[in-house]
Amino acid sequence: MGERIDLPVPGWDMSLGVVRHGHYGRPVLVFPSEAGRAEDFANNGMVAAVQDLVDAGRVSFFCVDSLDAWTWSAKEHPTEERARRHGAYHAWLEQQALPCIAEQVGGRQELITLGVSMGAYHAVHFTLQRADIAPLAIGLSGNYDPSSWNGWGEIGDATYFANPMSYLANTNGSHLDWLRERASILLVVGQGPFEWSPTRSYPSTCAFADVLRAKGIRHELDVWGHDSAHDWPWWHRQLAHHLPRFC
Repeated sequence: MGERIDLPVPGWDMSLGVVRHGHYGRPVLVFPSEAGRAEDFANNGMVAAVQDLVDAGRVSFFCVDSLDAWTWSAKEHPTEERARRHGAYHAWLEQQALPCIAEQVGGRQELITLGVSMGAYHAVHFTLQRADIAPLAIGLSGNYDPSSWNGWGEIGDATYFANPMSYLANTNGSHLDWLRERASILLVVGQGPFEWSPTRSYPSTCAFADVLRAKGIRHELDVWGHDSAHDWPWWHRQLAHHLPRFC
């Protein structure tokens, strides 16, 4: 188990952690599943699933805590308030987590972002926002439309700009050209238990792939079979299948 480093959230009396696995190789910023912690990735067997890559010095995982319990999963608050709170998480990633990673790897390097379930949303959204530093995102069993997550209340700018399904569909001009040049998205999803309901990961992933296709952004959609469930054993297999070609 890697050593945990706790870093303050800018402007808030709280901190979030980063845990590293591996000493060399391409750095991967790993987001946990909903309301998860940095330790979950290893505790649920994801590091072990690609241990050969870690041992060979091909990849180094930087796993972060989520802030979902205070943001998207805080269902007592309207969607717009949850989206505003998500901004604090993004600020922590940029101002605290990224410099911490850069210090540990000896300078700024291009990252892969990776996440499962709600973490897939975070991984893809972060790459679309910061393709300059994280040009490749790998999303496993994600739902990419936060407005569909048991939302309520009036939707405003905070939700719009945190929703890849919304803002990407309306992206044009030089910013779209930049995304076409810089960003690559790998979307993986199964058709088995819990990928349809209640997560809606399968239909959301397919719909988001359609948006990427319409915008001409590099992406790959890999749909697994009806036995492929929204669960860790399948994410082990999907990660081991795809990650070797990127590191």
